[in-house]
Amino acid sequence: MYAEERQQAIADLVRSSGRASVAELALEFAVTTETVRRDLSALAAARVVRRVHGGAVLTPVPTVVESGLDERDLTRAGEKERIARAATHLLPDSGGSVVLDAGSTTSRLAALLTRDARLTVFTHGVPVASRVAVLPHVQLHLLPGRVRTPTQAAVGAETVRSIGRLRVDVAFLGANGISVDHGFSTPDADEAAVKAALVRAARHVVVLADSTKLGRDATVSFAGLAQVDTLVTDADAPDSLVSALRAHGVAVILT
Repeated sequence: MYAEERQQAIADLVRSSGRASVAELALEFAVTTETVRRDLSALAAARVVRRVHGGAVLTPVPTVVESGLDERDLTRAGEKERIARAATHLLPDSGGSVVLDAGSTTSRLAALLTRDARLTVFTHGVPVASRVAVLPHVQLHLLPGRVRTPTQAAVGAETVRSIGRLRVDVAFLGANGISVDHGFSTPDADEAAVKAALVRAARHVVVLADSTKLGRDATVSFAGLAQVDTLVTDADAPDSLVSALRAHGVAVILT
């Protein structure tokens, strides 16, 4: 067995059991403990496993670190554009109401609204509002609050109270992390409170997120799987997680 094959087998074993000792691995693969330690060092350098005394354990799911809106807008731009275009088919009929979360993909959705769109739009995202404000037939409501610089989103108690008085047809939200155990999550507690309020305010909840967000956890969960009706993501989404989401009742649209 080549070193690469053995290392892949070791990684699979650690993933399945959560941990493995050097002695167990040496016996399993009929190699010396020194060889196992070299293999574990290589896997740890690739962040596949984490070295501990006497062996290795599974690397925890990475926690998402928040980045600025401009940086996020440039990341996977093509995928986000396709996701936004697919989301236009989930808009309510003329005369309906939507709330658009702050974010790079929801901002792209706002840019795709046609000039003859007849909708009532609520948003707490400054870039989203600026794109919708030029549409003559859209009734725009900009939600109040303190604007956070990284996301250019209004947050705080005033924002949450304003959303609490709403009932809209569809909410379109972004997410920084999506997993079965932690649900839909974001790094900032104030943003999470606003997103949770948006979820409660809508008859139909749609999350727009590219596949890099799947299988990751951000610090604060704002919705469980049962609270989201539809996820729109790209075709690189892992099959296992897509199946798990669908099993929990989330309709997944792949673009």
